[in-house]
Amino acid sequence: MKKAIIGKKVGMTQIFDEAGKVVPVTVIEAGPCVVVQKRTDEKEGYTSVQLGYENQTERKLTKPEKGHFDKVGTDYMKHLKEFRLEDGEALSIGDVIKADAFTAGDKVDITGVSKGHGFEGPIKRHGAQRTPMSHGGGPVHRHAGSMGSSSNPSRIFKGHIGAGQMGCDQVTVQNLDIVQVDADLNMIVVRGAVPGPKGGLVYLKNTVKTISEKKGEAGTSVNPQKASARVNPQKASARTK
Repeated sequence: MKKAIIGKKVGMTQIFDEAGKVVPVTVIEAGPCVVVQKRTDEKEGYTSVQLGYENQTERKLTKPEKGHFDKVGTDYMKHLKEFRLEDGEALSIGDVIKADAFTAGDKVDITGVSKGHGFEGPIKRHGAQRTPMSHGGGPVHRHAGSMGSSSNPSRIFKGHIGAGQMGCDQVTVQNLDIVQVDADLNMIVVRGAVPGPKGGLVYLKNTVKTISEKKGEAGTSVNPQKASARVNPQKASARTK
């Protein structure tokens, strides 16, 4: 990846684009992030940088964490995350990465922890259907129902839907485009929804998707062997040309 940054989800809102259409966006408070550690091919076998986000008081750190920051001489940070950046060798310990590292129009992948819903049933967790509410359905309207045949295979297949813990999973939404960047407010505005609650920690990085550029409008082929080049004079569309 080329660029990465750590931030917090502020919330969702909507803005208007140049055409006057409403665009749902998510506001992210991104950075400033400090380079805390560098990993090199000679020592660790790969190249990466460790970024720190949000200052932390000394009394809330463990002794190993405090020694990690004291060794490099940076401020104490609350969150640490390692990124394998292409230009990581150009960065130095103590460098600050701000929101202006990204520009409007960039495509990013955003990773966060989804909202926790606790122990949920199959209807809310998997979108299952309830039983009819009339004719003595009893207290089983929202139950899971049949789990499969009994004698064969005499077990429940792995992955079958059912009740259980919902949410609190790491989720990555890919290929979101940045609509606006404000370096003074450390703000990045992204089109669409981002996983996690308000105030949740998120990681932004360049998308892994391959962006294919349009090569122009599709026209009529000039190859007479193709059907698109053969004109039927019996058709009204051909007579009007």
